[in-house]
Amino acid sequence: MKPPPESELDQIDRRILEELSKNGRISVAELSRRVHLSKTPCQARIRNLEKQGVILGYRAVLNPDRLGLPHVAFVEVRLTDTRKAALAAFNAAVRQMPEVEQAHMIASSFDYLLKVRTRDIAAYREVLGEKISALPYVAHTSTHVSMEAVKDDAAERA
Repeated sequence: MKPPPESELDQIDRRILEELSKNGRISVAELSRRVHLSKTPCQARIRNLEKQGVILGYRAVLNPDRLGLPHVAFVEVRLTDTRKAALAAFNAAVRQMPEVEQAHMIASSFDYLLKVRTRDIAAYREVLGEKISALPYVAHTSTHVSMEAVKDDAAERA
């Protein structure tokens, strides 16, 4: 089912989404109280937002530092070929790399921007040399190491 345009979400739906984005584990009873709606209609709205694809799911937000993965690098990747088959091959391969937290196709002088998380710079160097550089159609990479996360919505909501 196609999600509704943002303009079709009413004020109650928006409040439900705001509360769930802050705390996906909130009880329906507490959510209902906060959005001034009884429990049954609140549950129906949540199910409808899920069915429409507005709510994609619920997950735990993990602390990468506590998991031993504090090092973040952003990698610009330029490909040798940007035809459909080459992009599909690159996309499929990068999805299989657990170190790649995010991958975005970019309209720029490079083709992709990857967010890579590792335990330290030595581990990153290995990932770059042995995995990223070996991805299909990779011609060139350029790395930008993060010194500090100034804003991280996922971490701030946890």
